[in-house]
Amino acid sequence: MFSHGSLWQWLWKVGRGLAAVGLALTLPATAADKVQLKVDASKTGAKIDRNIFGQFAEHLGHGIYDGIWVGPDSTIPNTRGIRNDVVAALRAIRVPNVRWTGGCFADEYHWRNGIGPQRVVTLNPNWGGVIEPNTFGTHEFMDFMDQIGANAYVSINVGSGTPREAAEWLEYMTTAQPTTLEKERAANGQPEPYKVDFLGIGNESWGCGGTMTPDYYLSQLKIYSHFVRNFNPEQQEKQQMLKIAVGPGGGGPEWTEWTETIMKAYHDHPWSWDINGLSMHSYTVVHWPPSYKSEEFGEAEYSQILKSTLDMEDLIRQHSAIMDKYDPQKKVALVVDEWGAWYAPLPGTNPGFLVQQNSLRDAILASLNLNIFVRHADRVRGANIAQMINVLQAMIMTDKEKMVLTPTYYVYKMYVPFQDATFVPVTFDAGTYTHGDITLPRVDAIAAKDANGKLWLEITNLDPNQPAEIEASVTGIAAKSVAGETFTAPKVDSVNTFDAANTVVPNSISEKVESGRIALHLPAKSVTVVSVEQ
Repeated sequence: MFSHGSLWQWLWKVGRGLAAVGLALTLPATAADKVQLKVDASKTGAKIDRNIFGQFAEHLGHGIYDGIWVGPDSTIPNTRGIRNDVVAALRAIRVPNVRWTGGCFADEYHWRNGIGPQRVVTLNPNWGGVIEPNTFGTHEFMDFMDQIGANAYVSINVGSGTPREAAEWLEYMTTAQPTTLEKERAANGQPEPYKVDFLGIGNESWGCGGTMTPDYYLSQLKIYSHFVRNFNPEQQEKQQMLKIAVGPGGGGPEWTEWTETIMKAYHDHPWSWDINGLSMHSYTVVHWPPSYKSEEFGEAEYSQILKSTLDMEDLIRQHSAIMDKYDPQKKVALVVDEWGAWYAPLPGTNPGFLVQQNSLRDAILASLNLNIFVRHADRVRGANIAQMINVLQAMIMTDKEKMVLTPTYYVYKMYVPFQDATFVPVTFDAGTYTHGDITLPRVDAIAAKDANGKLWLEITNLDPNQPAEIEASVTGIAAKSVAGETFTAPKVDSVNTFDAANTVVPNSISEKVESGRIALHLPAKSVTVVSVEQ
């Protein structure tokens, strides 16, 4: 006789084969085993700002050099020095914005070192003490933005810079009038002004950005907000540059004091300064310094990391409550512009390069965080995962001419339909998954309607051992079928490598809708996105 669990496993292997475990499978289940999920497509909430799917690229390790920039003379196919394979991959996930230059690097970056034919070679003391050639500077970054179709989120140097330096950088980038800086920009190959969509006024000013108190940072924020102007004619009325203030880095009293200080000042601010967003940084780190491995780990580490990452929900609620007190109309966005998993560096790598693997666990971690942002879309209108290439929880990894897409990349690709969609409430009993003394929700889910009115549904099965039977009832539309993608992998620590790039990739899924009900069988440890066809 088979046990219930072993019968599932045997039928799974026979029905699909080990190479296709990501495909949907319809098998009978008792009512008690099913997750009842309800979606009323006629009820809608906030717009899901596409900028919550933003990226982060700092001059750190091989994130910029080798990851984006190889130089025009490289044998690796490139356009003006920027890797063609990376550009194509990023265009496919419709990257909305990229935050640059940092990170801690931003508050030691002096923009003049990275323009013109002769670049100033400096050091990068924050990240490995290596040489910074500055061959990737303002023009290269803006070219990169144009190639991938993303908006620029520029972080200015508040820590070691000056208001004049930042103001001149923005004039250099954005003015159309024939000033000396405009002529210099044109001489360097860019006659037309650039668009700067987001301006980060410092980075972690409470830490590596200057170890400032909330009141001292506020005094600097007022100065930089006033004097650092965008002169692009197309950004004066519509598409105005949004200014993002440094916000909290956690949930304790020191962080709530920081949010309180900035938001209270915003509430009473005069015409001379303004902000449009408050940043928040929160990494999934169980212990500091990061000690959890990014490869060759088991279920204990899997469950602990996911438990830690779900703290994002409470952080957003905590700081949103303070923001609501001073900004009930939610004019100021909460921008989670650094987030993601931070593990111990891979053995044999430069510890300052923050190299780690990217596994199925990280894909599930990404989906959980994105779902949290979506549920708070009325306040969370921007987020930037750390980081885009070769650093921390990367979308892409490169090694000379080789490139591989990570499990996290595929989550972002599957979530493209949620960009600028409208949130649709979804109700369900999440159930529980338990390992040792850790108890987590068994499933998570969100729903949204895109600009064409199509309903999309995402479901994450956190349980690494058991598939999930989903019975979703959809009202408000005449649903006929569902189609989309789901993916899992043999183990929670499965990864894509240069030699085996398709270990964790999505597979197609489709089911019919009967009497407004959708039956989905989701593999253990999986992420699924489907559209509801009418």
